[in-house]
Amino acid sequence: MQQVRELAPVSDAVTDGFRVEVVCKYSEENSSPHEGKWVFQYTVRITNLGAETARLVSRHWIITDGTMEEPSQTREVKGPGVVGEQPLISAGETYQYSSWSPLTMPYGTMHGTYQMVSASGRQFEIEIAPFGLKARYVVN
Repeated sequence: MQQVRELAPVSDAVTDGFRVEVVCKYSEENSSPHEGKWVFQYTVRITNLGAETARLVSRHWIITDGTMEEPSQTREVKGPGVVGEQPLISAGETYQYSSWSPLTMPYGTMHGTYQMVSASGRQFEIEIAPFGLKARYVVN
């Protein structure tokens, strides 16, 4: 994986006919650096580029505080759907949501997968490409 300072706060991946785009930004108003808490807001847009309708049934995020060059903490977040929904995404449709993630450092990375089930019952995963999380004015 790329170093955090090389990763942009955006990602874009196409897997199995689904495009996943992410845009992330530091949320200064929700962070408390003096308490070791940096919050990052991200917006995900999932577009069905194929012909088959599918439902997003669960998510699997891998979140790393820090970089590969220093001690870091990695955690996994798994669960049903996203933001309390399991959206059905038809051909040509786009589903978008926003969420947030706290870190214990002012920088890190996120990536993962969404587990999908097509209308015909086929199960598959779509990729969430890695993107960087970095608070403003951080020099590393």
